[in-house]
Amino acid sequence: MSMGKLMIFLLQLSWTVHLVTAIQRKYIFPYGTLSGDLTLQKGDDETSKVLALKRPLYFYESQFNELYVATNGIISAQDLPMEKQYVDDGFPTDFPVIAPFLADIDTSQGNGAIYYRVTESPTLLNRVAQEVHRGFPGGHFTPTHAVIATWENVAAYEEVTRATGPSDRLNTFQAVVAYDENDSYALFLYPEDGLHFFGTRPKESYNVEIELPARVGFSRGEVSFIFSRMEGPYYSVTSNEQSLKNLYQVGNTGVPGVWLFHIGNRYSFENVVPAAVGAALATPPPRGQEGDDSTTAGYSELEYPEIFEEEPDEDYPPIADPDFQSPTIPEFLQPSHLDHGALPGQSRLQPYGGDLPLTSDPQYREHDNHGKPPPASGPSGPGEYPAKYPAREPEPRNQPHQPPLEDVKQQQQLQPQAQAPQVVPRPEHTVLEVFPNNRGESSPHMESDPPLAPHGGHFVSVVEEEDVDFDTGVIQYSTETKETCARFQQQCSQNADCTDYSSGFCCHCRSGFYGNGRHCLPDGAPHRVNGKVSGTVIVGSTPVDLNSVDLHAYIVVSDGRAYTAISEVPEPVGWALMPVAPIGELFGWLFALELPNSQAGFKITGAEFTRHAEVTFYPGNQRLSIVQTAQGLDSENHLSVDTRLHGDVPFIAPGATVQMEPYKETYQYYPSVVRSTSVREFTVVSAERGSETFTFQLHQNITYHDCRYGPRAGPETLQLTTERVFVMYVKDENILRYAITNKISPVGDVDECVEGLSLCGAHAQCVNLPGSHRCQCQSGYKFGFDGRTCIDVDECVEGIGLCGANAHCVNLPGSHRCQCQSGYEFDIDGRTCIDLDECRSQPCHPQATCSNTLGSFQCQCQYDFQGDGFQCVPSNGHPERPKTQCEQHRDSLQGGLSPRGPRPVPGGLAPGAFVPQCDEQGQYRALQCHGSTGHCWCVDSRGQERAGTRTLPRTPPTNCDRPDHTERPKTQCEHHRDSVQTTSPEGYSIVEGFLPQCDEQGQYRALQCHGSTGHCWCVDNRGQERAGTRKPPGTGQPNCDEPAVVPPTQRPETVCERWRASLVDHYGGLPRPHHYLPQCDPQGQFNPIQCYGDSSYCWCVDRDGREVAGTRSHDVVKPACVPTVAPPTMHPLPRPDVTPPPSGTSLLYAQGQQIGALPLNGTLMDSERSSTLLALHGSIVVGIDYDCREKKVYWTDLAGRTINRARLEPGAEPETLINTGLTSPEGLAVDVVRRAMFWVDSTPDKIERANLDGSGRQTLFDTDMVNPRAIIVDSSTGTLYWTDWNREAPKIERSSVDGHSRKVLVKDGIGLPNALTFDTATRQVCWADAGTKRLECIASDGTGRRVIHSNLNYPFSMVFYANHFYFTDWRRDGVIALSRDSSQFTDEYLPDQRSHLYGVTIATTHCL
Repeated sequence: MSMGKLMIFLLQLSWTVHLVTAIQRKYIFPYGTLSGDLTLQKGDDETSKVLALKRPLYFYESQFNELYVATNGIISAQDLPMEKQYVDDGFPTDFPVIAPFLADIDTSQGNGAIYYRVTESPTLLNRVAQEVHRGFPGGHFTPTHAVIATWENVAAYEEVTRATGPSDRLNTFQAVVAYDENDSYALFLYPEDGLHFFGTRPKESYNVEIELPARVGFSRGEVSFIFSRMEGPYYSVTSNEQSLKNLYQVGNTGVPGVWLFHIGNRYSFENVVPAAVGAALATPPPRGQEGDDSTTAGYSELEYPEIFEEEPDEDYPPIADPDFQSPTIPEFLQPSHLDHGALPGQSRLQPYGGDLPLTSDPQYREHDNHGKPPPASGPSGPGEYPAKYPAREPEPRNQPHQPPLEDVKQQQQLQPQAQAPQVVPRPEHTVLEVFPNNRGESSPHMESDPPLAPHGGHFVSVVEEEDVDFDTGVIQYSTETKETCARFQQQCSQNADCTDYSSGFCCHCRSGFYGNGRHCLPDGAPHRVNGKVSGTVIVGSTPVDLNSVDLHAYIVVSDGRAYTAISEVPEPVGWALMPVAPIGELFGWLFALELPNSQAGFKITGAEFTRHAEVTFYPGNQRLSIVQTAQGLDSENHLSVDTRLHGDVPFIAPGATVQMEPYKETYQYYPSVVRSTSVREFTVVSAERGSETFTFQLHQNITYHDCRYGPRAGPETLQLTTERVFVMYVKDENILRYAITNKISPVGDVDECVEGLSLCGAHAQCVNLPGSHRCQCQSGYKFGFDGRTCIDVDECVEGIGLCGANAHCVNLPGSHRCQCQSGYEFDIDGRTCIDLDECRSQPCHPQATCSNTLGSFQCQCQYDFQGDGFQCVPSNGHPERPKTQCEQHRDSLQGGLSPRGPRPVPGGLAPGAFVPQCDEQGQYRALQCHGSTGHCWCVDSRGQERAGTRTLPRTPPTNCDRPDHTERPKTQCEHHRDSVQTTSPEGYSIVEGFLPQCDEQGQYRALQCHGSTGHCWCVDNRGQERAGTRKPPGTGQPNCDEPAVVPPTQRPETVCERWRASLVDHYGGLPRPHHYLPQCDPQGQFNPIQCYGDSSYCWCVDRDGREVAGTRSHDVVKPACVPTVAPPTMHPLPRPDVTPPPSGTSLLYAQGQQIGALPLNGTLMDSERSSTLLALHGSIVVGIDYDCREKKVYWTDLAGRTINRARLEPGAEPETLINTGLTSPEGLAVDVVRRAMFWVDSTPDKIERANLDGSGRQTLFDTDMVNPRAIIVDSSTGTLYWTDWNREAPKIERSSVDGHSRKVLVKDGIGLPNALTFDTATRQVCWADAGTKRLECIASDGTGRRVIHSNLNYPFSMVFYANHFYFTDWRRDGVIALSRDSSQFTDEYLPDQRSHLYGVTIATTHCL
């Protein structure tokens, strides 16, 4: 073999080695603590401290000044929510995300580390710049900063059990985000042998084998507008496991495993653009094809010199760089023979549409010689693109269009005249018609601009004056030269096709876009309008000038909603312009929801038109002229509209509201003009004048450029139906708002309620009307700010709660109730409170007369008797002074007076009784002694013990007559102690009561003990028991000197307060001004409006802190949020009480902070009669059961860690039975026969029992359980059953109710046995499994197992009644009914308030 052939062979061999090797781990960017990296805290869901950027970064079109690195393979420009809100979901995300490998990653088991830093290293910035210049040739990018994040040897989250250890499948990958003052780029690096897992299991998959693939790509996050928010654009690099495996096998920079993307621009950016250079691992090329035809990029140390050996940049002299320890690392330069186009089979993904300037910048140009884009290829490319953003060629916005040289030459040959256009002198009485360039921008005045060649952007046509149609105000044009697409195609939108007709050409938007051909917008995408409002408006007799104030509108095209806001409107004219909704109605017509055989206005007018409207108000005949001029689309594809107002409007009192009625309007379409006339009605409600109704008439002409050459299409008349008009002036911010919902259709009626076109929200009913429909709120609700959502009417606040005299109003969701004052009771109507005749209960002494009064009563002793009416004694025929308090006290203990002296108490005076001693005048003796105990003390004139005077037995008593003895006021403890009744009215000792112990200063002793039961506990300085300190008798006394485990609070912390505290901890105790902290009101509830720190990024929330859709605002105009929490009741707070269900059998279900009642009509659920049985604010009710004997409901409270009960009768209040020693009480069962209850505590993993009053508590089982949940009892046999959803070994067990004969009933073929019930007819135990999705039954001896249903969703709890199973379902958030006999679903109930339902039980009228 010759030396030349040997060299060729070795060269081919080196290509072979190169082509099957991805980037080595040592060649990714330097990382680790030696490189100056910070290390992320180990864990499953950690977020770095904020990375403050010295210069802002542009991600998409938005500017960010900080970044966060998270465990789960992402970088975000916003502090991250909890992982459960995003880690298992696909793109798009709600917040900005750069995701090199988004998955549920865990470093808490010693698996790997995550490093990150911000660097300004010239060495690394030069390396990034080289990569960008190779991936985007011809671009100009000089990075000033870079953020490098590296995930080294990290593992997927897995539950580690005794049988398995930490996973050995580890991943390593890196993300580099570099940016300058205008642009941002991202590099994703996946080294060879760096990816070993490609997905993770959801944490709640239990034993169901599910693995979600990782996500790689970018998501802008939600984009906020004036009145709402929407999903922002996103870009996915991967779509399945194979595309994930391709991450290190292919690339788009010329190096396998290295991916480059353009991710942001300061001025305009639609979506992420990938680099155009392909690279893939491959086999050597066939013999004879090794030359310049290769499209696979290669690299080797021999073939490519190191870039650091080149001449150093003047700006960056050679320095010792700690970010780069190995100057011998080779760079992967692009070989000169590479094809810059995409690889075969590799898709090109571009940003979504709109009219953007053309460009010849090689950074983005991917055209062939004919200027046509190549077709998109298959799915094997770098990613996928969301269908909602139509693909198109990416084009930068910084250079004008320069046609290819071949195209110019060809046009010069075809049109030599066009090279040197001459300015034609304009004769008198001519009109210049200026056609906009393809960007849709408004053209400058032609007097100063000479006409340009066809590709220069303008064409000037000279028209005789008589061609102008002055009737319509439309300028027609004519020319003797035929206008063709070859000459004037640039007048069409970039997203339109040009069509030649016999006399000229017309433009038509392509598929996926809509408009008039000259201006085209992407289908379905929301649209924005910007502009100014000027003019003079006379309010009453006061002229008010509007000097170019801002107008912004946001249109949700998909459902025809248009929101308009005008800022800086002075107060007099702001109120007066509320009825002038036609200002915003223009945008409603342009982008109305299209019904069949109709089209919205923008498809006719495009983005250039003039609207003349005249509004005449009645009865005052005020006239207002509105002229709105659309001047094309700006660089962001937003419509620009200037509005001028001139004329008079009626005066509207400050603080008034305006209600606009829905209306229909017929639009008539002519060539180049649209006309309509309508009459509107509106109502003004003010404090001064009440409710007044007015009307106005609207005449309008809309003139536009019409293409007269093509065929006419579309109807001559269409009907615009405006279903809702909401107007509002915000005085504090000087903002005028209009919200309008529109649809356009042929003239005629459509039943929107039947066709599913209604936009009615919750608690609203659709009512069809001729040509329209309306939404009617249910009784007790009214429309909120958006005109669609029905909110609760507070009848008490609004004065419509029809409670009579002597009653006060209590608001309820959708209703209210009246509550009588003390001394009154409800009349038969249930609303009017009438006087309660207390005398019916005979409260007075038998020798006294009772007289009823309004709200009270009086007792008066009869003749020959004296006393206060409650105690009457004979007067003995001569005047006698009334008995004193001391004498009454003494005599009540001794049995009162008989004619011959005190009546003896039957059986004698109890030895433990204290009898006060009175002096001759009947006053308390200063020194009192207890005859039984020997204690003595001093009392005041009211018989109250004087603090500090009590002495022990056999010690000298205190001298109560000493003048120097100063009496201090009694303390709370002493009041408490003295108020406790220690003797019965008959004088017997009452030993069951607890008597608090006070120290010498009258304060509560830290240790308190119950003298009767023997329980001891610690108290705070208010005498309140400290949680967790109670000890039963025989277990010793608690150490009350230890700090309290749970610091006492006046009320428990609310969700808002707990969330706020956790975020403060997350921010290291020092949140910065831009950080988000929940804003809570003084009662701890969420403020209706929430904002990021001191920014203007705000939104509305409901009472649970959940964001109200469509309320985000990112400007100085904060959203108008309606308070969702009623003003707090002044203390003391009334306790929740029971509203029992209708008579008959009902299902009772637990739903978070309430217990609901669902009556049964046979076996069908009567949703119309459903109600809230008990509202329990701050609770999480889980387990629930019913005692049919005493008609009481029992439940466990996970939030309060208590077990409670309440009687099913009106006004009954909850009673807490168990409030200590509980951690996570879940399932609960009541044994009606044995009067006992059983429950599971899922944190300590034990089962306990107690009597129904909470006494006799004992632990039955606390071993061999992992996750107990459901528990039931068969009272007839005394058998207990429970489930344990241990993921490793789930099972169902049984035992006797006294804890004997424990046995595993089912252990095979189950996954997540959540729900458990007993079929009394077949004597079988039945369970619903959220893992296997089956409902099964089995006999108590383990035989006869059978499947009832095998396709459940996510059952949680279940009860059996009348051959039907009723179970709560977490997927449907409702109650599902299933027939045991047919195995079919028979009914479903979905509460109006959608949230998880927990336990369910049956409440019958008698025990079954």
